[in-house]
Amino acid sequence: MLETELLSAARQGNAPEVSALLNRGAKVDARDESGATALLIATHENNIEAARVLIAAGADVNAKDRIEDSPYLYSGARGHLEILKMTLAHGADLKSTNRYGGTALIPAAERGHVETVKTLIEAGVAVDHVNRLGWTALLEAIILGNGGDRHTDIVRLLIEAGADVDLADGDGVTPLAHASRRGFRAIERLLTAAGAR
Repeated sequence: MLETELLSAARQGNAPEVSALLNRGAKVDARDESGATALLIATHENNIEAARVLIAAGADVNAKDRIEDSPYLYSGARGHLEILKMTLAHGADLKSTNRYGGTALIPAAERGHVETVKTLIEAGVAVDHVNRLGWTALLEAIILGNGGDRHTDIVRLLIEAGADVDLADGDGVTPLAHASRRGFRAIERLLTAAGAR
């Protein structure tokens, strides 16, 4: 079946094969048993060229699988920057959220993907979006980050983008209090300089 072959070619990153199968009539948004489209499968593997062919053929960058991942959300969360930029150029829904109710910016901040965070901020993703855990990108960068250079850079980018430095978590604990508890001095200094209380 053409669609099964398409999903397999996307997984292997075989862009010429993806192209050939589409030309033979394979449905561009065919899905596997997990609900993932060929584009999401290519995104999982960071197969840039296969993703490029699929997007050029009109693949839906916002199509979600059963666990609410889409090519846009997954590339943002994983820091797959080239694919992320392609999804942004082809109609990524900046307001779409993952299974935790978070935008692409929140896991990107948590995982320390500096360039991805910069790209998502520039694209216009809301910096103060709160997920189901009660956390913003700023809180995740602190709570789930390691306080190192990348997370410090991300905190700086979020502050420069106008993130609310006093927006507390669901328990009322502020970003500054979280940074201070963890001994993240550089992050503490940035927050204090931005007027955090």
